[in-house]
Amino acid sequence: MKNILCTLALAATFAAHAQAPAPAPVSVQGAWARALLQGQSSSGGYMTLTAREPLTLTGVTSPAAGIIEIHQMKMEGDVMKMRAVDTLDLPAGKPVELKPGGYHLMLMDLKAAFRAGTQVPLALQFRDAKGQARVLEVAVPVLHAPPVPHRH
Repeated sequence: MKNILCTLALAATFAAHAQAPAPAPVSVQGAWARALLQGQSSSGGYMTLTAREPLTLTGVTSPAAGIIEIHQMKMEGDVMKMRAVDTLDLPAGKPVELKPGGYHLMLMDLKAAFRAGTQVPLALQFRDAKGQARVLEVAVPVLHAPPVPHRH
C-alpha cells in the first residue's frame, strides 16, 4: 500500500510539472512598482526585459491586483495619450524598457495599497516563436521613485 501511495504521489508531481509552462528565457532588471499616494487606486510597474530568444509579453497576473494591463504612452500631436496594448514584442538580445512615459504595466483593482518597502509578486506571461507559453515569476519592490542604477 505504501508503494502504491508513493507511486501515485510521484505520478501527480510529474503531471503537475508536465503541464506547467517552461520558465521564460528573459532577464528582468531594475524592476519596481510605484508606491501609492493618498487617494490613488492604481499603480505602475516598470522594468527592463531582455529576452534571450524572440518572445512576446502576452500578460501579467498578480494576487495583489485584479487587473494588470500592458500600456503604452506616446505623444499624438501635442497630447500625451495612454492606451492598453494586447502584447509587447521582445526581440532577442534587445533590452525593452517599461518606464514612466512609455510602455509600462498598469496595476488596477488593487487588493491593498502599495506601500514603499514591500514587494509585489508578478507572473509575467510570454509566448515564444513556436507559440509555447512561458512564465517568469518576479518579486517587484515597491518604491516612491525609480531605483538608482549602480555605477562601477
